[in-house]
Amino acid sequence: MTSFAVRDRDFVIIGSQPWNLEIGFNGRSIAKVLAKNNRVLFVNPPVDRATLLREKIQGRSPRNNENKLVRWNENIWILNTSCVLESVNWISSPKIHDFFNKVNNKRFLKDVSAALQQLDFKDYIFFNDNHFVRGFYAPEYLKPALSIYYSRDFLLGVDYWKKHGQRLEPQLIEKYDIGVANSHFLTKFLNQYNKNSFYIGQGCNLEHFNEDKVAGLPSDLGAIPGPIIGYAGALSSIRLDINLLMSIARAKPEWNIVLVGPADEVFASSQLHKMKNVHFLGPKHIDNIPSYIKGFDVCLNPQLINHITVGNYPLKVDEYLAMGKPIVATKTEAMAETFAKHVYLAETTEDYIQMITCALTDNSPPVVKARKAFAATHTWENCVNEIYRAIEETCASDYIKGDAFSAAKCTNRLPEATGKNRFFPIKKVLFLSIIKKLYPY
Repeated sequence: MTSFAVRDRDFVIIGSQPWNLEIGFNGRSIAKVLAKNNRVLFVNPPVDRATLLREKIQGRSPRNNENKLVRWNENIWILNTSCVLESVNWISSPKIHDFFNKVNNKRFLKDVSAALQQLDFKDYIFFNDNHFVRGFYAPEYLKPALSIYYSRDFLLGVDYWKKHGQRLEPQLIEKYDIGVANSHFLTKFLNQYNKNSFYIGQGCNLEHFNEDKVAGLPSDLGAIPGPIIGYAGALSSIRLDINLLMSIARAKPEWNIVLVGPADEVFASSQLHKMKNVHFLGPKHIDNIPSYIKGFDVCLNPQLINHITVGNYPLKVDEYLAMGKPIVATKTEAMAETFAKHVYLAETTEDYIQMITCALTDNSPPVVKARKAFAATHTWENCVNEIYRAIEETCASDYIKGDAFSAAKCTNRLPEATGKNRFFPIKKVLFLSIIKKLYPY
């Protein structure tokens, strides 16, 4: 792989996940690699009005509503913004929604702009981690040297995001300078609206998922007899096939299906809990996940096939492979394009049962070595290298939408609100939110 490098630049990253999230996530991993040669401002998600109201009713402690800029290491700063955003996704009218979203963007980006001035960030690169609502007006208000939109989930497959996202995401992709994605499916989607779209692959914390560093099995897993057919990750009914798991458990009572991770309401109330050979071990700290994977005889990724999963890059498959484990997963476009040589890809329940049976004996040293070697190509360093390549190729072309990358200046700061806009009429939004019984979406 050709090595590219962007050095001594300033990056701003926004997204939907906070820095201190217990589980790993892409935005934080990318930030850490960028910061090896650049300065990075990572912006935590701001709070919305409905969340504050719910917390007040539930008697939770009020939040500190002051801008707080924290230095995480030599090159990374974390920003907690002081702004409160109005909860507007429930609004049906596109014009009214977009008006309120513009107000929200101004509030949020004003706080970001203040932090940029405080840090003296210049000619910065704005990296939007898959949030097409909150970062919609960033190119206009912040005037970054370069704007990058990162697509890692097909959010338009989720009803909440689809409501306004079908309009907003294509518009955002079109006006950002660069689009990058972690799957070929999502790259094709970006390419419909922006010719500067690039596949950058997916990273994995390979050092963490190293079986040689796992001393022993957790006690709750060790108490379950083999063979153990396991899944480690969020148990989301919108992504995983409950009926498939039930069918496998019924067909093979001698197999024990172990599910490690937090369960949503549908999983928590499913008939799986009544099956003797299905074991819910609950959520575990990320540091302990490798020890559970090590105890699995076969790893599963039993996805449903829908708009959300069809192009989704399943990070857990890299984690399984890094541990050298045999895997059986649902055949999706993303899985077939990336993992076909190293993962059993099933289309039916019968496929799953047959392939799990084969996988139980498919653990020869050369095969295990090949799995680990393949996973080792999916590093965050390689992922960020592809981001650098996208920047270099775009800047060498004639398609940058703003000022030239090398000459762009960050002198256009967000202006102070004046007149009627200085004090946004939130009473109307509050009233409507109450009418909606505090369910603003």
